[in-house]
Amino acid sequence: MNWQDISSNWVLIPPRPVALIHFLGGAFVATAPQATYRRLLEFLANKGYAVVATPFLNTLDHTAIARQVLQSFERVLERLTINSRLPSYLPIYGMGHSMGCKLHLLIGSLFSVERAGNILISFNNFSVRRAIPFFEPLALSTSMEFVPSPDETNRLIADRYQVRRNLLVQFSNDEIDQTPLLQDLLHPRFANLTTLKKLVGSHLTPLGQDLLSWQPGSAFTPIDAVGQWMRQELFRELAQLESAILLWLDPLSMGKQKL
Repeated sequence: MNWQDISSNWVLIPPRPVALIHFLGGAFVATAPQATYRRLLEFLANKGYAVVATPFLNTLDHTAIARQVLQSFERVLERLTINSRLPSYLPIYGMGHSMGCKLHLLIGSLFSVERAGNILISFNNFSVRRAIPFFEPLALSTSMEFVPSPDETNRLIADRYQVRRNLLVQFSNDEIDQTPLLQDLLHPRFANLTTLKKLVGSHLTPLGQDLLSWQPGSAFTPIDAVGQWMRQELFRELAQLESAILLWLDPLSMGKQKL
C-alpha cells in the first residue's frame, strides 16, 4: 500500500476499506501530511481505513482554508468513486490535529457535510498573537486577526456545528491545548456523543515517526541509549493514540485483535 498524489491530495486505500478518513494536519506541518503524520495515517490504513490527507498553506483566513480543503477533498472523493476505487457508501470521518481541528470544526459549522464523526486531536483556537509569536508586534499595532477570530469561532461551534459524534484527544504535556474549552462548547448539544480521551504525550506526539526509526550505530553509545529510550517512550505514546482512535472508530476492534 503506497501513498498516491491524486488531485493534490495524498491518498492511501487499503484493499477493502471499511470507512474513509479525511485528515488535516497542524499549521506548519500540513503541507506534507503524508510525511509528517506518516506512522499514524499508515496505521489506520493498515486497519482498513482509507485515508485522504489534504495539504494546505496557512494564512489568516481560516474560513477560506476550510472551504479550499473541503472542495479539494470532495474533488478527490468524486474521482475515486467514479473510478470505482472507493465505494460510494463508505462512512466519512474527519480527523484533525491542532489547526486541523479548527478547520474540521469550521467545515462542520459553515458547510453542509455528512460525517459519521470527527476525531479532534490537540484542539487550539488562539489569537494571532498567541499562535504566531513573531507576529505579535504587528498584531499589537494593527487589527490583524484570524478569520473567523477565536471568539467568532467559538460561537460558530456552539451554535452551528453539525457533526454529532466526536472524539476529543488531549495530551498530558500540551501547553497550547484547548480541548476542555471545545468540550464545553459541544456539551450542551452533543454531551452523550462526545468522548474526551486524555493521553500521555505532548502536542507533537502525532508527529513522532522520525524517532521511531532510530537505529544504533555499529558501536552502541550513550547517545544510542538515549535515542532508544526516547523511541520506546514515543512508541508508547503513539500506540496509545492509535488504540484510542481505533477503539472509538470501532468499539469491537479490541476484541477482534485478541481473537
